[in-house]
Amino acid sequence: MKREDIKKYIRNVPDFPKKGIVFRDITTLLLDGFAFHSTMNIFLEEFKGKHFDKIAAIESRGFVLGGALANMLQKGLILIRKPNKLPAETEKEEYELEYGTDALEIHKDAVKKGDKVLVIDDLLATGGTALSTCRLIEKLGGEVICFAFLIELSFLKGREKLHGYPILSFIDYTSE
Repeated sequence: MKREDIKKYIRNVPDFPKKGIVFRDITTLLLDGFAFHSTMNIFLEEFKGKHFDKIAAIESRGFVLGGALANMLQKGLILIRKPNKLPAETEKEEYELEYGTDALEIHKDAVKKGDKVLVIDDLLATGGTALSTCRLIEKLGGEVICFAFLIELSFLKGREKLHGYPILSFIDYTSE
C-alpha cells in the first residue's frame, strides 16, 4: 500500500464533535488488518535507521500508532496524557483552546536529559497538543527530533505553531 492509499481507509464523520466539524476517524483504518499493518510499515520505513531514543505518543489515538511503532523499532514509549491519568509524579503543560484551556501531562521520569524523542499522533490540527507535548519533553531535558502525524488538517495551520521542528504527515486535508 502507498501513502496516498491510506486516505480511503479514513472515515469522515460530519458534525462531530460539533456541528460544522468533519471528524477524520482512523478507527476504520485500525479495523482493517491489512491497512493498519501497511500504515505502520510506512511509518517504520520512514524512521528505521533514524537516531532517536524514545517515542512520545499523544492520548489517545496516538497511543495506538506510537505503541505499534515503538514495538517495531524497539524504542521506549512515553505516554502524553490528559491531567490526572498518570499515576506517578508528573509535569504539566497548559495550552489554549478556542474557548478556554486544556492541559497535558508526562511522567517526570519519562525523559532523561539529552533523550532524542519522536512525537507521534494521529492528527495535526491547530498544533496546540503537539506544541504542549514538545514543551513537556523539553522541560525534562529532552529534544524533539520530529513530529509524525498520520493526518494533517493544513487549513488549520497547526504546522505554523511547530515552526522549526521537522514534521511528517502522510495525509493532508487542505479544507474541511
